[in-house]
Amino acid sequence: MKNNQDKLQRFVFESTPVRGNLVNLSQTLKLALNKQNLPAGLRQSLGELMAASALLAATLKMNGALILQIQSKGALKLLVVECTSDLDSSMKIRATAKWSGEIEDHQTLFELIEHGQFMITLDPKDGGQAYQGIVPLEGDSISAILENYMLRSEQIDTKIWLCCDGESAAGMLIQKMPETMNQVMQIQDADIWNRVGHLASTVTDDELLNLPAETLLTRLFNEEDVRLFEASDTQFYCSCTRESVANMLRMLGNEELTGIIAERGNIEVNCDFCNAHYAFDKVDATQLLMTETLTPSNPKVH
Repeated sequence: MKNNQDKLQRFVFESTPVRGNLVNLSQTLKLALNKQNLPAGLRQSLGELMAASALLAATLKMNGALILQIQSKGALKLLVVECTSDLDSSMKIRATAKWSGEIEDHQTLFELIEHGQFMITLDPKDGGQAYQGIVPLEGDSISAILENYMLRSEQIDTKIWLCCDGESAAGMLIQKMPETMNQVMQIQDADIWNRVGHLASTVTDDELLNLPAETLLTRLFNEEDVRLFEASDTQFYCSCTRESVANMLRMLGNEELTGIIAERGNIEVNCDFCNAHYAFDKVDATQLLMTETLTPSNPKVH
C-alpha cells in the first residue's frame, strides 16, 4: 500500500547545494478533474501540470498562489493550474482546460498547441507585488518547458520528472542552488549536480507513482547522504463562492446585468474549476445592482 498519496516531501543532499521535492497526487487529481469531461491526453497533461505546480510552489516557500498556464491558438486554448500554499499547511490545487472542436483521447498536448506560450504567475497573499513571466513553449514535454523557464528566467539549474496515468500524478524535482549559495556553503563535491542528475534520470513512471518517498530516494541515491523532511498534504480546493461570483457580476455594470436578465430571465454561471453552478434571478440581480461594486476575489470564474 502506498503511503505517499497526496503528499509533498522535500529533501536535500547534505552539505551540498542540491535540493529536491517529491509529490504524489491521487485524490487531489480525481477531485480536481473528475467533474470535467477531459479527453485522456489532456487529463494526463493537466495531471502533470498539477504535479509540477506543487513541486515549484514548494521551492518558493511563499504564502500565496502559483499559477501555471499554457495558452495557444490551436485546438487547445488553455491549460491552467493554481496551487495555493500557506507555508506549513497543505497545498491547495485546482485545474482546468479549455479547447475547441473535437479532441481524441490519443492526441497529445503538443499536437493540440499552435503558437503557444507558457506563463507563470506568483500572487502573494501578504500584500506583496504579483509577478508574471511569459516564455515560448520550448521543449517536447511539460518538464522540458519548465526546466527551460527556470534556467532562462530564474537562472536556477532544475531537473523535473512528471507522470500521470489518468488516476494519479507524480513528480520529482531537483535544483542546484545559485553559485552565491555554493560559495557560502564552501562546497567540496564539485560533481554532485552531475552525479545526482544522472542517478535521478533513471527513475521510472512506475516508481514515481507507486513507491513511498523514502524507498524511492534510497533506490535512486543509495550512496548519497539524503535528508528527507516531513511530508505536507496536498488537496483539491476551489475558492469560488456565491459571493465571489456576485462580486464579479457587479463588475459588469448595471446596463450589462439588466440586458442579460431581460434576454434570459436570469443569470447562470458555472465555475470552470469545480463545475459549481450559480444562478441569479431578477430579485438577486436587483440586489447586486443595489450593492456597492467590489473587486472580484475569484476572477477565473466566468
